[in-house]
Amino acid sequence: MEILQIVGLGLIVAVFAVLLRENRREMALFLGLGFGILVFILVLGKIGAIFTVFRDLTRRAHVDELYLVTLLKIMGIAYIAEFGAQICRDAGEGTIASKIELAGKILIMILALPIFAAILEVIIRLLP
Repeated sequence: MEILQIVGLGLIVAVFAVLLRENRREMALFLGLGFGILVFILVLGKIGAIFTVFRDLTRRAHVDELYLVTLLKIMGIAYIAEFGAQICRDAGEGTIASKIELAGKILIMILALPIFAAILEVIIRLLP
């Protein structure tokens, strides 16, 4: 069970971060950042498997791969923005975290515009 290993390591890192935060706040921040990167590396192979399944489903459904690429970009932006915002919150910078989240939302909306346009075209064609 990989999740048990990740959670166990996360709890250990959290205890060390709490202890370090009292005296060496910057080290606690680096410890949290390092843990986040480590978790990302550990699940990177699983992310590749997800991409493969999505690509196969897209081909079977005869859906334009542009939509899949857009969806994956949107998911990437969401995860990266959340990761960056949480790191900023851990550093006590809630305002910067909010700005990162806002930027992520705007970028997601920009990427989603072609999908919204395609949906609207289908709806317009269906209406009499």
